[in-house]
Amino acid sequence: MGRFQYSLLEQAARVPGKPRHKTREVRIGTVVIGGNNPIAVQSMTTTDTHDVEATVQQIHALEAAGCELVRVTVPKPEDAHALTRIRERIGIPLICDIHFDYKMALAALDHPIDKIRINPGNIGGPERFRQVVRKAKSRGIPMRIGVNAGSLERELCEKYGFPCPPAMVESALRYIEIAEEEGYYDIVVSLKSSDVLVAVEAYRLYAQLADYPTHIGITEAGKPPYAVTKSAAGLAPLLLDGIGDTIRVSLLGDPVPEIAAAFDILQATQRRVRRPELIACPTCGRLAIDLEKIVAELEKRLAGKRLPIKISVLGCVVNGPGEAREADIGIAAGNGKGMIFRNGEIIRRVEEAEIVDALMEEIARWEQENQHRLPPQRDAEGLGRRRLPLISS
Repeated sequence: MGRFQYSLLEQAARVPGKPRHKTREVRIGTVVIGGNNPIAVQSMTTTDTHDVEATVQQIHALEAAGCELVRVTVPKPEDAHALTRIRERIGIPLICDIHFDYKMALAALDHPIDKIRINPGNIGGPERFRQVVRKAKSRGIPMRIGVNAGSLERELCEKYGFPCPPAMVESALRYIEIAEEEGYYDIVVSLKSSDVLVAVEAYRLYAQLADYPTHIGITEAGKPPYAVTKSAAGLAPLLLDGIGDTIRVSLLGDPVPEIAAAFDILQATQRRVRRPELIACPTCGRLAIDLEKIVAELEKRLAGKRLPIKISVLGCVVNGPGEAREADIGIAAGNGKGMIFRNGEIIRRVEEAEIVDALMEEIARWEQENQHRLPPQRDAEGLGRRRLPLISS
């Protein structure tokens, strides 16, 4: 016997990944989150909401980038008065963000909005919250109970010493109970902090206690590119744990780049695969082909394809063959030639100049052969060679 317990390896799962946390479904306009629905990507405008033209223009830019839910702030009566005009001109669900003044929540609910966000730390207490819940219930509008570490109730800060994960979760649970007392269950929960560790542990703790769907994000992440890295550091552990039903990457400035960042994080964690996964080696000294040119051409020709396929393009003989075998389709190349793999088997050899055309041919063949096994929803969770759903022969 060696000093390592090899039996643990034999018992370990061959295919990694945790199932999603089972949550209730909540409909937000045309989008349903929770349950087994795709994790929705959302953002928030940076305009003055009462400036209808500027707000609609920014929402259209977000829609074009792939945004699926959009939030606007409603701090003043003129902002609430603009909501109907905004909603009439956009194609995605509209969420209203309320802080401090519960009357703004009541005013917003007079308009055709799709969801409202309330911060329990500054809405003015349980009774005012009840008024908002009652009106939301009567209108059939869902609500996000959005706890934020920076505005947590003073009582909970004193109880726990500071805005720690248990304090944040208790805030959310208290307000969930109030809503449930009113017979209201169209609830989404968020537990945001600018501290990655606090946010991650708060969501993990909440997931042990409740099943309302979660909006996950790292608040006030800052300016890109660091803010994207910080958001990924916080969101990836949650997504890998199966937590999260809608996601926002908060970036300073123009919100449009938030959408690509969010989808990249979902793609990397295999929680929502919307395009081919292209794997390429880091161009070390062993490189023996023009890998950058090949990858650039592949990216160009794969643009717009919604296939959950993993493609490996390796340019050396060290890791190339092994990595290529692990992809749905791969190539290991060097010295002007390449070997193409499908499902781990070598199927052909080509010249360097033919690599891109050959890979595109194999991708088209893969799509044709697997069409009947791909789910109708072109977004998939980790769909690939080892995760295609089993079918009876």
